[in-house]
Amino acid sequence: MNLALLLVISYLLGAIPTSVIVGKIARGIDVREHGSGNAGATNTWRVLGWKAGMIVLVLDAGKGVAAATLVPLTHFGHLPFTAPVIAILCGLAAVIGHVFPVYAGFRGGKGVATGAGMLIAIAPIPVGIAIAIFGLSLFLSGMVSLSSLLAVTSVPISIVLLNRFSLAYYHPLLLAITCALALFIIFNHRENIGRILHGNERYMPQVQLWRRFLHR
Repeated sequence: MNLALLLVISYLLGAIPTSVIVGKIARGIDVREHGSGNAGATNTWRVLGWKAGMIVLVLDAGKGVAAATLVPLTHFGHLPFTAPVIAILCGLAAVIGHVFPVYAGFRGGKGVATGAGMLIAIAPIPVGIAIAIFGLSLFLSGMVSLSSLLAVTSVPISIVLLNRFSLAYYHPLLLAITCALALFIIFNHRENIGRILHGNERYMPQVQLWRRFLHR
């Protein structure tokens, strides 16, 4: 029961619809009714501007961090798993809450930022590699969706390589969770993948700084 309570708290934390709240406060709108219709930081950026988008990004990532670090500290009594496993499970519950928020008709975001927040707390080195991949891809392509997909798939690959070739050790459950999370996020991006393959995915030319140098 104690573990179930922690998971419920983590889910409810992850389910806080930050983009919807920011949209209502900033302009009195539901961002899910504009742009791509997604309740995430990227669509918030498109609809409300970069400041609102960054606020949502930080808050969504913060939900993952809090679920993996702070929520497990509230437990009482005996827990059936070790602390790293509890952190992983709570973080995963927050991601599920973000994607299927009970407060907002179960229409949430795609889980990238909240998943990244969870992993920052649990596996900072693989996440650092993923952030570098995300930044490079965004710089080259301007597509947040493609960059997110490359970044999220790099995490389990990094975990395998680090466990094999370095002194770092990550729990096998984390590898399983990151694989499942990558598949989950890929599934949530299936429409984006279709647009990428057909060459009509939305992109942000303002982040493709290399284009500015070519046109000088």
